[in-house]
Amino acid sequence: MITSPTTSSVPPIIKDGVLQPAANRIASIDILRAITMVLMIFVNDLWSLQNIPLWLEHVSYEADGMGLADTIFPAFLFIVGMSIPFAIANRRKKGDTLPQLLFHIASRTVALLVMGVFLVNGENINAQATGMPRVVWYSLSCLSFILIWNVYSDSVAPWLKKTLQGIGICILLALAFIYRGGESTNELVGFSTFWWGILGLIGWSYLVSALVTALAGKNYYVILGAWVLFCIISMLANAKMIPDAFNFIPGAIRGGTLVALTLGGVLISLLLTYLNKQPARSKLLIALLLIAAGLLLFGFYTRTFWGISKLRATPAWLFICSALTITTFVAIYWLADLRKKAHWFSFIKPAGTDTLLCYLMPYFAYAAVTLLGIHWPEWMLSGNVGLLKSFTFALLCVWVTGILSRNGIRLRL
Repeated sequence: MITSPTTSSVPPIIKDGVLQPAANRIASIDILRAITMVLMIFVNDLWSLQNIPLWLEHVSYEADGMGLADTIFPAFLFIVGMSIPFAIANRRKKGDTLPQLLFHIASRTVALLVMGVFLVNGENINAQATGMPRVVWYSLSCLSFILIWNVYSDSVAPWLKKTLQGIGICILLALAFIYRGGESTNELVGFSTFWWGILGLIGWSYLVSALVTALAGKNYYVILGAWVLFCIISMLANAKMIPDAFNFIPGAIRGGTLVALTLGGVLISLLLTYLNKQPARSKLLIALLLIAAGLLLFGFYTRTFWGISKLRATPAWLFICSALTITTFVAIYWLADLRKKAHWFSFIKPAGTDTLLCYLMPYFAYAAVTLLGIHWPEWMLSGNVGLLKSFTFALLCVWVTGILSRNGIRLRL
């Protein structure tokens, strides 16, 4: 959905919703995004397994700690933030006025919220009352997303493009109309925002971070101040000190943590741009590692107050996951950009350049398995063999994404 800066003076371009620098591309940001998406699909498939290490899974709401699964979403939010300054700078290079830029941010946010809400309603669907199983709901929703937000080639006639987009919109409206949710037929509810879903949470975090970045312009202290503010809000929220009068604000914003994660990515990209202009690249790596160390220490300090928890979105989770993401980026940057080994990761490239499409692939896969009545043998769903199955599944989703992308199916918001 978002991507990387460039070290040259050649302005980057936006292609398929992804920042595409024209030259001297910093491959590590695309690679970090791709690895994060592969791991997201992998950990989301762990529900199908048994007898696997607990450290791979999410921890409970009450627990003080986190597993691998608890680090993936914050990493993705951080990467969302990393591309925002470059995407905004590019649109300004193309001549976008501030109103046009704000409209683009708003439209992208709405798209993420719409997708998030439809997928969340699928989680709570009453299949009998709605008249379709959950996997069909997911498949029709994801198909509609593709029809509406696909990047149609110039060879597609404008009337056909608008027709396909109209079909996608009509499918979503029909789904919302017939939807019934709830476990009991006596307590059915209509289409609603049970919660915003992963894509919706990304949408709200992106909205605030992109607005701050766009309105701040060259005054980067405003962005730093906004990051500090949302870190403080995160602490106040966990201390139960946010007044009820602010409950009208979406929780993803009111809680502070998710926006702070995204703004952290914005700041790191701004620092990356500045230090990349310096003669000694070692300064960049040292600076990033020092920042990561500081965040890690502060994370463990705040842990003494509220613990580490993804589900409670604690400050410790915010700071520690930010530190882990920065450290991982440094390692990938050293390997891919400085050591010129980016080609080692070419097999997962579609997950970094067509990320949203890749995210939707498991919904189609689960639907196919369910509707075709495929049942995996028990030995494939347990222990190390099961883990290999889930990781292979993630790679297959990336492979299919690449095939679709090469054949003209690419999502752009």
